[in-house]
Amino acid sequence: MRSHYCGDLNASHEGQEVTLCGWVHRRRDHGGVIFLDLRDREGIAQVVFDPDTVDAFALADRARSEFVLKVTGKVRLRPEGTVNPNMKTGEIEVLGKDLEILNSALTPPFQLDEYTDVGEDIRLKYRYVDLRRPDMQQKLIFRSRVTSAIRNYLDSNGFLDIETPILTRATPEGARDYLVPSRTHQGSFFALPQSPQLFKQLLMVSGFDRYYQVAKCFRDEDLRADRQPEFTQIDIETSFLGEEEIMGLTEGMVRKLFGDLMNVEFDAFPRMTYADAIRRFGSDKPDLRIPLELVDIADLMEAIDFKVFKGPASDPKGRVTALKVPGGATLSRKQIDEYTKYVGIYGAKGLAWIKVNAIEKGVEEGLQSPIIKFLGDDVTMQIMERLDAQNGDIVFFGADKATVVSEALGALRCKLGEDLNLYTCEWAPLWVVDFPMFEEDGKGGLTALHHPFTAPSCTPEELEATPADALSRAYDMVLNGVELGGGSVRIHNEAMQHVVFRVLGIGEEEQREKFGFLLDALKFGAPPHGGLAFGLDRLVMLMTGADSIREVIAFPKTQSAACQMTQAPGTVEEQQLRDLNIRIRRDPASATSH
Repeated sequence: MRSHYCGDLNASHEGQEVTLCGWVHRRRDHGGVIFLDLRDREGIAQVVFDPDTVDAFALADRARSEFVLKVTGKVRLRPEGTVNPNMKTGEIEVLGKDLEILNSALTPPFQLDEYTDVGEDIRLKYRYVDLRRPDMQQKLIFRSRVTSAIRNYLDSNGFLDIETPILTRATPEGARDYLVPSRTHQGSFFALPQSPQLFKQLLMVSGFDRYYQVAKCFRDEDLRADRQPEFTQIDIETSFLGEEEIMGLTEGMVRKLFGDLMNVEFDAFPRMTYADAIRRFGSDKPDLRIPLELVDIADLMEAIDFKVFKGPASDPKGRVTALKVPGGATLSRKQIDEYTKYVGIYGAKGLAWIKVNAIEKGVEEGLQSPIIKFLGDDVTMQIMERLDAQNGDIVFFGADKATVVSEALGALRCKLGEDLNLYTCEWAPLWVVDFPMFEEDGKGGLTALHHPFTAPSCTPEELEATPADALSRAYDMVLNGVELGGGSVRIHNEAMQHVVFRVLGIGEEEQREKFGFLLDALKFGAPPHGGLAFGLDRLVMLMTGADSIREVIAFPKTQSAACQMTQAPGTVEEQQLRDLNIRIRRDPASATSH
């Protein structure tokens, strides 16, 4: 039906007759000459109709925004002075000869240009219209190029694309499962996979030593800008490779991806231990574009009487730390109050600060803060010396449980970096390694920091003796403060897997009931194996500069895990529920209110 895409036309097509199909992006009537900007996925071409082509001109006069047209005409160079350098096809236009209106359209619910300012709820309700916008089309086209490049890289490195089941059984992986009732097995449920983790491990046992999959995953969890109830992973698993080899191979993939698609060249990724990341940046996914670092000062606080600092300084699970912001003394009291409110989101009870106005004048005249009187001159100056504080700086303090301080000041560090534009570079990738095997679950027990199939860096005996001290053979790839992917070497020994389950409080009976198939597989010659899963949505979000992953997913859900367009989730017919032996329990108060 078409000979060319609109956006593919250029000066080399001058004099050629072309047929274009697309949507009316904009219509202009200039003194009896009608200009139609015709749009398709590749771009926009300007089509000109003059009264000499009577039938085509009459149809062009009827055409309105988002009408679907088929146009035949001749490509010509634009007249001198009318070239549009900001448009891919800005050197040419098409003199329309024939026009067919393939379909008319209602007035769209919002403009489809770069100046559109409309609420996300309206955009999601009319997503099929929203996706016509050039910037949205470019994001999804770029996403397709990313997945194609990843497939090519993995294919060329001997990986096999193998699908794993969508209907499986519930397994504990850190979030709630989406459950699917079974009609043929009354009272039983499938679960949608949170990841293909166990199946890809079983593929390694099966001898398919290099596997990958562009996999749909599902997690019924609270949503944020970078979370969706269904999302896409680039899932990778290999046998007979250690963590260094897996990290090298996947790092090569990301470096090639950015080089080929964005002309961005990464050096080798630096390595940072989990402990160092938390200590220096308060986060296990630090944004290294921001030069600010946390500095521990608990040892300076143990001797003072100020309980706000002394308490956490004397508590083995506490932390007292400082964050120096060069040039931050210009922050107003209102701005400081806003940052105090911000860290409260992460559990901080307040945000102490010292402004460095003229440090050479000493504490009383050179420093400004409501807390100096509690610290004393000597301790205050020791803090300034440790931080190498300079005139014009501000120092923020955190004192509480270590997790609260790290999360609050780590988040503040990123917030200040963004607000004050402290970025030193555009891209800052790294690997975070040596994660703890377990973390406290708040109930006196332990839970797996990643998942219970991650291999520890110690023997089974050492793991069982001191599980809280064990490190795992896990690794996360981080870019600009975003976790792009996480992975680990897996447990391939049944005895070690039993120990991990016992540490997690999973008894023998529960192990057999939930993971019997995996434990059996480990007895039949399971090779050493490991892998990594990249969040495709997050990766594309970063590469395109989008504000959230909803901008790079064709049909995303809202923050409440609903689809504005289809109105999912929805009710089902009573007969369907009876077939599944399900009865809906309704709130009596809600029923009477209707």
